Order: sequence, then structure tokens, then C-alpha cells
Amino acid sequence: MVGVSELLATQDGVVSRRQLEAAGVEKHELDRMLRRRELVRVHTGVYVDHTGPLTWRQRAWAAVLAAWPAALVLGSALEPPWDGPIHVAIDAGRRIADPDGVRVHRMRGLAPRVLWHVGPPRLRFEDNTWELVGRATDELAVIELVTGAVASRRTTPERLRAALGARPRLRHRRMALRLLDDAAAGTCSVLEHGYLTRVERAHGLPRGHRQRRRQGARGSEYRDVEYTAYGLEVELDGRVGHTGWAAQSRDADRDLDDHADGREAVRLRWRQVFGTPCRTANRIGRILRRRGWDGSLVACGPGCTAV
Repeated sequence: MVGVSELLATQDGVVSRRQLEAAGVEKHELDRMLRRRELVRVHTGVYVDHTGPLTWRQRAWAAVLAAWPAALVLGSALEPPWDGPIHVAIDAGRRIADPDGVRVHRMRGLAPRVLWHVGPPRLRFEDNTWELVGRATDELAVIELVTGAVASRRTTPERLRAALGARPRLRHRRMALRLLDDAAAGTCSVLEHGYLTRVERAHGLPRGHRQRRRQGARGSEYRDVEYTAYGLEVELDGRVGHTGWAAQSRDADRDLDDHADGREAVRLRWRQVFGTPCRTANRIGRILRRRGWDGSLVACGPGCTAV
């Protein structure tokens, strides 16, 4: 029974019938353990060593063992994991019914993409990121997934790009590549283009000057978008992760300089451009009108809330 104890300790108290048999447990011994409630059934052929509620990790182990060979995937492979059913991946050549509380996904070429030594086994971080991106419903979700993956420091743009190379037909692939280019170069061209097309141009705002150089207290400085005639500057902050004290101090200095010189500075991030572009256009338009713009906003389409 030493092997069984080790299994239970390694797998958060969860074990499968297959593993018990491999450890030398006879059927009558397993039946006795079940009668005594030393083990309790979770799924067919999968047991836990207590009678109380299961922790998330125990549910995850039970799902993987019920579908074995299998690995956590999608939100279940993240740290921290998403709420809801446990998602596991199996090889595309297999078919099994979903156990209670489990969603089974069939994937081609699964084995080399799995961290089998991790408990519970899960899809590699890069491959799992692209599985999530392929299921994203809009561009903002793609941005959050890709920038979040880079910001997590669990991977790099180069490793994500290598994993993406095996997925030529991935949904949102073009945008994902552009985001990786930005992350690798430390630029925000996707955010800048999004502001131009989704906020400024789509709603009839005046055309701002891009990346105009100005001599500041710390040398040459560049503003992302400058509405020179109205003294308004828009900074597009697409940095990922936690910015350091020095970067935050530079931003504060620049904003302070703008206000001291009679200009107004607005700092926008991904959500303002890709999540709520109409609301953002409305607010930028109101600021511009207050500063002398006599134009009018236009609706970008049905349901636009900018006007």
C-alpha cells in the first residue's frame, strides 16, 4: 500500500482504478476501501480519499484521470484557473463522453504540447494561450490574452511566435502577430492604429498629428497624438505588465509639463480604444469642444453611443 499512499500524496488525494491496479490493489481490496469510505467515487474509476467537498485541484486531478491520458486546457490550465467546468484535452483520435463537471476537447498532436510532469498535467503555456485566442469572441479579448501572456513573464514574444507557427489557420492570427511584433519591439502600433481608425476617424474627430517631436526638459520628446490647435495631447499607453517607478515618474513629469504649458494630456489604454471606442470618442470630442473645436461627432454605425 506504500505505492497507493504516494499516489494519493502526489495527486491531492485523488487516484484512479487503473493506478490502484498497477500498485497491486486487488478488486476485493478496492471494494473494502469503498465500503469503509476510505475512498469515495468522483467519476467512473476515479476516487478521492475523503467524504467532504472537493478542492479545485482535486476536481482537476479527477477530470484528468477520468479522461486519461489527458491534460488541463483553456481556463483550467491557467494560474489562477477560471471558474466553471474543468476543461481537459485528449488526443483527436479518441472519443469519450464528458464526465460530470468536465468538458473534454479533442486536439491533434496533443502529446508533445503537454507538460506531463506537472501535477495535474496541462497544456504548455504558449499552446494554451493560442487555444484561448482561437476561441476569443472579439479583438479586445485577443489583446488581453496576448498582452497578458507576455506580462505574466511565463513566456516571451519569441516563444509565443514559435508556437503560433504551428497554427497557420488560427482565428485572429494576423492581429496576434502584430501584437507580438509590438511586444518584442516595445512599441504600440496596434493601439495607435486602433485609435486612428476606431476612435478618431470613425467618429469625425479632427486629424491629430502623430509622433511630433518637441524639445522638452529631458530632451526630445514625442507625443502619440497631438491636436495642436486645441492644446490637447493623447498618450496611448499599451505597455504590458507592471511599469516601474521610473517609467511612471516620466509619465507624470510629461503630463505635468503639458499642464504647465497650457496643454491638456489624456492617457488611454487598450480598453478605451478597443473596448469602448464610442465612449472614448465622445469624451475626446467634449474636451476638444471645450478647447475651441467647432466640429461635430458622427456615428460610426448603428448603436454608436458617441453622439
